[in-house]
Amino acid sequence: MKPCIIKTEDQYEQALARIETLMLSDPGEDTDEGRELELLAVLIENYEDEVYPMDLPSPIEAIKFRMEQENLKQKDLTPYIGSISKVSEVLNGKRSLSLTMIRKLHAGLGISAEVLLGTETSELPKLVYEASAFPFAEMFKRSYIRHSGSLTEAKGYAEELLTDFFSIFGGKTPKPVYCRSGNKDVCQNSLLAWQAQALYEVKNEELPSFKPESIDIDFATTIAKLSYTENGVDTAIDFLNKKGIHVTFLKHLTGTKLDGGCFMTPSGNPVIGITLRYDRIDNFWFTLLHELGHAHLHLSNNTECSFFDSEENQRKSTDQREIEANSFASNALIPETLWEKHSGDLLIRPSVIKVERFAEQLNIHSSIVAGRIRFEKGKFNLLPKIEGKGSLRTKFSY
Repeated sequence: MKPCIIKTEDQYEQALARIETLMLSDPGEDTDEGRELELLAVLIENYEDEVYPMDLPSPIEAIKFRMEQENLKQKDLTPYIGSISKVSEVLNGKRSLSLTMIRKLHAGLGISAEVLLGTETSELPKLVYEASAFPFAEMFKRSYIRHSGSLTEAKGYAEELLTDFFSIFGGKTPKPVYCRSGNKDVCQNSLLAWQAQALYEVKNEELPSFKPESIDIDFATTIAKLSYTENGVDTAIDFLNKKGIHVTFLKHLTGTKLDGGCFMTPSGNPVIGITLRYDRIDNFWFTLLHELGHAHLHLSNNTECSFFDSEENQRKSTDQREIEANSFASNALIPETLWEKHSGDLLIRPSVIKVERFAEQLNIHSSIVAGRIRFEKGKFNLLPKIEGKGSLRTKFSY
């Protein structure tokens, strides 16, 4: 037969018969028969690879084969897998290989990534998330990490778990956040984790599309006046939801000193997250309106940007965006013209009666006026009877 690309089983059988005949004559490499034999061998191999591909060995089979090759015992695998018990569980199929184990086995024993991953790719995925870079234990305790086992077991699969957790961002890591706390920068990774969890909290909420032009100072003032009503917080959230704005309550992660944040979902709806770090009515309403200011002023044209704020500095920041959000919140709560008119008397001789009278005139909660006085005077122990403390965390358990 004349050698040609093998396309059918009949051609394959003919090629096998011809190659057997040629091999019996043991032709030299430089003879016509030798060259035909070499060509047929290649053609047969190509056909077999296409029609009868060999399955890759399982990762466990590959590990055991390498152990046999290198005369290795289970204890010799502990540098790559962990404790003897983990090695035993992996070899017995009771524990899956983590990416960390796979990286070590690939580097240390030379087992191919393709076999260890059980995929056609020959490259290991890029290492993006490491447990040590995040408050992993705290995230696990608060159920950020979706893992049914113990913390120790979760750490063994941290790379996979964190990759899955941060997939909420849709493959786009948000731009650097804008938050200062004290004289030190907060941990950006902690803020990133808090933001991701906040997005999970609102993931299943179906809200209308957000229209930035529907948010202005008049709407914010309407929200502020809800502080005067008994169910004002619930009503405010309902109003914001109807404008396409999510609101969620999520405790801050240790070390972030975070009161609130504002950012977009992948689908383009703003999220206002509030930590209730200070369980005070005035702090809640200022934070809510401050973040609403960011949604109105700064997010509409910059959906990848995120803002995070702490009470200690949001009113002192020199960042123009923070100044604008502060002004938006302050004017929504107490219009500057009215504050200038009444602040003299309120600041010189503050009293419960004066505060309540002014708050009633504005139709806002009296603790908001008291909070403004405390802030302006720098005396945070003033007017303790209308501090409005400890009334929200019990309502919004998190």
